[in-house]
Amino acid sequence: MSAFAVTPAAATPTGRIPATAERARHFQPAVTAAAPARWGFTLLGIARLMVGFTFLWAFLDKMFGLGFATPAEYAWLRGGSPTAGFLGGSIEGGNPFAGVWSFFLSINPITDVLFMLGLLGVGVAFMLGIGTRVAAVSAAAMYTLMYLAAFPMSTNPLYDTHLLLAVAVLAMAGLAAGDHVGLGRQWARLVGKWKFLL
Repeated sequence: MSAFAVTPAAATPTGRIPATAERARHFQPAVTAAAPARWGFTLLGIARLMVGFTFLWAFLDKMFGLGFATPAEYAWLRGGSPTAGFLGGSIEGGNPFAGVWSFFLSINPITDVLFMLGLLGVGVAFMLGIGTRVAAVSAAAMYTLMYLAAFPMSTNPLYDTHLLLAVAVLAMAGLAAGDHVGLGRQWARLVGKWKFLL
C-alpha cells in the first residue's frame, strides 16, 4: 500500500465524512524539481564572463582595428566608423527598418559614441559581475537592435542568435549572475540602497 493511501473514514452520525478525512482523501504528494546545483550557477557565471568578453573584445577590435572584424585602417582611432558598415549593409540589403538606421547614421558621430560606450560598459560590467541588471538591459537593447538590423535573415525566418542572447542576458540579470564567479555580492554591499545600480 502507498505511504499516502487513505483508509476509508468512518461516517459521522449525520452520515457525512469528516472534513479532515475528505481533505486527506484528495491529498497528493508534492512534486518538486531537483534543487539547483552549485555547478549550474558556476556555469551561469562563466556564461556571463563569455558574454562580457564578447562585448569587450568588440570594443577593442573596433577601437584599435586589431584585424579581426575590423581592419587596422578602419579603426575608430583612425577615423573609421564602428556602425557605418553594419548599418549601411543593412540598408543596402533591403532591411524593413532602413529608415531607422539611416537616421542613426545621420546623427553620427553620436551613434558611434553611444555604441562604443555600450560595448565598453556592458563588457566591463559583465566581466566583473557588477551592475549586471543595468548592463543586461543595455545589452538586450543592443542585441535587439542588431537583430532588427539583420532582416531579412537567411538562416531562420523568426530569429537569430542576437535575439537569443537578448533573452539570455536578461535571464542572467534575473538570476543574479554577477554573484557567481564575479563581484556581485561585494558590489551589492557597496551600492547599498541604490538598487538601480545592481
